[in-house]
Amino acid sequence: MSTITEIQREIAAVAARVGPVVVGFGRGWGRGSGVIVSQEKVLTNAHNLRTDEVTVTFSDGRRAGGRVAGIDGDLDLAVVEVETGDIAPVEWDPERDAAPIGTAVIAVANPGGRGLRATPGFVSAFGQSFRGPRGRRITGAIEHTAPLPRGSGGGPLVDLDGSLLGLNAIRLEGGLILAVAANRALADSAERLARGDAPSRARLGVAVAPPQVARRLRRAVGLPDQAGVLIRSVAESSAAEQAGLERGDLIVRAGGEEVESVDLLYRALDEVSPGGELALAVLRGTDERNVTVRFLETAR
Repeated sequence: MSTITEIQREIAAVAARVGPVVVGFGRGWGRGSGVIVSQEKVLTNAHNLRTDEVTVTFSDGRRAGGRVAGIDGDLDLAVVEVETGDIAPVEWDPERDAAPIGTAVIAVANPGGRGLRATPGFVSAFGQSFRGPRGRRITGAIEHTAPLPRGSGGGPLVDLDGSLLGLNAIRLEGGLILAVAANRALADSAERLARGDAPSRARLGVAVAPPQVARRLRRAVGLPDQAGVLIRSVAESSAAEQAGLERGDLIVRAGGEEVESVDLLYRALDEVSPGGELALAVLRGTDERNVTVRFLETAR
């Protein structure tokens, strides 16, 4: 038997084994994919979901209405509750070690419910990090070479035994893909979201630019160099707006600690209890101001 024939049979076998647990969301290419992780529960990327009610398409073409059980927009994760019938969940060992470089993998998806896709590749790096859609850093990701079409985010990355290695998340330049590792942290998050226990975190309600960008922009308008996180926009009715923060303010301290990176700002926010407060020091031009932000509500 030739090598190419062996590869062909291997991909086909994994696709047949894993295919039933892979679903599509929405219709067409625009929404995404997901994977059945327990009875009536599908794990996916939060950015695939536009409302709490979704259309789920199974590998056999069946469509069913689903409901968002829990969502974590910061970590870009969501669990959808839908009637899965007698489909057995994906095989998953959250305690396994990270897949080393060179591990053969297969990415599986059902982009927007348009039918099953399966592509082979290899792990090119592990322990990677990237920023989620709300700016928080997601760590421990698997980088791999299995190419994916648009709408594949939220689909599973599996090994040649069909066991879950990760949840495909974002596409990098050069065609590489990052997948959230299917480790204990992901399993715990999926279990909480399946119970409807969505995390609550203090949210400023601002879009920010990192320190290196802030320095460049301040120099461009003749302001002194200063480390900090620059506010690019402020959401209407947000905690930031109510505290008087404005576009162009430079956050230099949060909770009394220097803010030399976006991650340090998020760390300070994570320490705020529900309904709590956070003291910020900001530069508006060359004037430093002390601001107390009050978080009357927390957002998922």
